Amino acid sequence: MPRRAKKTSKKYSFRSGLEEAIADRLDEQGVKFTYEEEKIKYIRPAKNATYTPDFVLPNGIIIEAKGRFLTADRQKHLLIKDQFPDYDIRFVFSNSNTRISKQSKTTYAKWCEAKGFQYADKLIPEKWLEE
Repeated sequence: MPRRAKKTSKKYSFRSGLEEAIADRLDEQGVKFTYEEEKIKYIRPAKNATYTPDFVLPNGIIIEAKGRFLTADRQKHLLIKDQFPDYDIRFVFSNSNTRISKQSKTTYAKWCEAKGFQYADKLIPEKWLEE
């Protein structure tokens, strides 16, 4: 059975003035409606993308230099790792102890460890060059 959007302090809990105006008009017309109760699942279509590594060493190791390691970067590298498991992508962070977000306790280092990426701070380790 359709419900009316909940009122909070004489205003409806709509996300915009336009939504509120539409609701008011529907009320005036005596039309029953629901508001943000339905959930429709959908799949976003695949999108071709290109990855350009920062550095590729003679031994095939790919180095990504990262100051900021945003959500989009992390998602991209997980997709690349999944689609190209033979690529050896490693990160050199300006500070691997930086948290991935203000709300998270996870650092760049912990994320790499959890996802199976090697990482270093500031410089490429000599042992990577010697592999």
